[in-house]
Amino acid sequence: MESILVKIQDTVAKYADVLSKISRVDVEVVDNRLYRVAGTGMFSELVNQDMSAEGYVYRQVLKTGRRQIIYSPGRELICQNCPHCNDCQEEIEISMPVRMGMEIIGIIGLVGSSREQKERILGDEQLYLEFLEQIADFISTKAREYREMDNKNRLLDTLDCTIGYIDQGIVIIGDDHVITTSNEVAKKQLELDMPEGTYVEIEATGDRMNYLNEYKMKVGDREFSIMGHLYDLPQKKGRYAKLLLFENSKAIQKKYYEMTSTVHKLDCSNIIGDSEVTQKMKREIMQVAQSSSTVLITGESGTGKEMVATAIWNASNRRSGRFVAINCAAIPEALLESELFGYVKGAFTGADPHGRIGKFELANKGVIFLDEIGDMPLYLQAKLLRVLQERKITRIGSNQVFTIDVRILAATNRDLREMIREKKFREDLYYRLNVIPLEIAPLRERIEDIPPLAEHFATHYAKLFQKYFWKITEPVLNCLRQYPWPGNVRELENVVEFMVNMMGTDGVLDEKTLPREVRERGGKSEEKNSSSDGEEDERTVHSETGRGTEEVLTLKELEQRAIRQAIARYGDTTQGKKEAARQLGIGLATLYRKIGE
Repeated sequence: MESILVKIQDTVAKYADVLSKISRVDVEVVDNRLYRVAGTGMFSELVNQDMSAEGYVYRQVLKTGRRQIIYSPGRELICQNCPHCNDCQEEIEISMPVRMGMEIIGIIGLVGSSREQKERILGDEQLYLEFLEQIADFISTKAREYREMDNKNRLLDTLDCTIGYIDQGIVIIGDDHVITTSNEVAKKQLELDMPEGTYVEIEATGDRMNYLNEYKMKVGDREFSIMGHLYDLPQKKGRYAKLLLFENSKAIQKKYYEMTSTVHKLDCSNIIGDSEVTQKMKREIMQVAQSSSTVLITGESGTGKEMVATAIWNASNRRSGRFVAINCAAIPEALLESELFGYVKGAFTGADPHGRIGKFELANKGVIFLDEIGDMPLYLQAKLLRVLQERKITRIGSNQVFTIDVRILAATNRDLREMIREKKFREDLYYRLNVIPLEIAPLRERIEDIPPLAEHFATHYAKLFQKYFWKITEPVLNCLRQYPWPGNVRELENVVEFMVNMMGTDGVLDEKTLPREVRERGGKSEEKNSSSDGEEDERTVHSETGRGTEEVLTLKELEQRAIRQAIARYGDTTQGKKEAARQLGIGLATLYRKIGE
């Protein structure tokens, strides 16, 4: 590894030459490894050579840290082991250490090789020593400057290397607002090349959310909204004045959406049904999807309004944007406004101290689905109307106004016209929302859809419960067709889930698997057992006994028999009971509870 004097060898050589000309004697400079860095006169041809084999005096200087003056070279005690002891050509030698702090980094040797030079030095010895010390200080200062610059460059190289691996955007800016360096993440997040020397303007908006400050960043003629921190560097001047760590607001919104979204991306092919009503609705969805107008989806609870909304989104040119859904009935009135529009740090008492992104901001360039819009409070209806008119939002507690590009899909199971008459819904908002009305028919008005829907749900839950499914019997389908389905498709799904749980190993959904209410209201009621204490009868099933007579078993008895058979088959161990529970389609805890009944 090169010594620091070797690294500033040109500077050392110049000082040695100046010293030699003024003192009119030969000069050499060696580093702390006794490597000759510079030399004049008789030493000029010996530069860049290792002199550790002969540098006895210099070794003593390195050891003691003190200067050495040899008045009689070759004859003094220190010279005894020198190979030139008996034929030394020197008349006088002064060795001066070059210090940098507590470290000796080299030695200056002032060598008189004639009687005249020796007398000249002895004649003004103190002046020579002071001048030699001054030259040593000059060399030390240059070495210190070089080391500081080298350390700084190493630090900057390390910083450049480090910021390349950080997953945040990093930009270092000079005091002239010019970019000194930026990492690849910063360029990728802004989709912009930011070469060194690019002028940049950064202004804080005053908003703070998700532990980050918001800034407006302008590069050339483009402006970006970013979230992060802007730090002043220690020197605050030159090329390294400020350090910006940031993420593009779009990237933060994407992460937040991915963490919170539970939307299943569905299209018209996922809307199951053979009825003309359903086929007509699919055609309307495809037509409506091509527009950017607001859609009001109406229909009873459980008809699948969110599925229709996602199908519109997925068929539109906004499918690459986000679909943000919010249920206006499920969020307390006091929190709904902050959920819709977001808020900044310190916006109101009880708020998240770090702020939060609102649903409208999150849905920018995409679709927002306002489910159960009829449950939105009147004061908030007025704010929503203004958003629909102006396409601008303001976070709670902020003065920043954002222009948004959002398509609004709303849904309700309530009669909004009646609510208008009752002064519970704004008439002007209704007409803003009802630009494209889309009504979903209840399940009882499209009974042709029941068989394919039931088949779909049965297949889904059989796979989920790891059970074998073969078919649904025609009597069961007839019963399902005759049932009025007040809960619509959602209720049908729940009924089929129950039936799959009750299904035997033959994989057949027959009348025995039907819930009692569906069987009775569907016109397929079974005969009921009566109980002496007036409690509700349990469903019964029939099986042939070994004596050829019919035995009537309650559902609880049948359930116990099935559990005993499963345990007998898979074993009474913990592992056997786990497998028995899995085959029965129930949890292990449920199995233990039923064994103890």
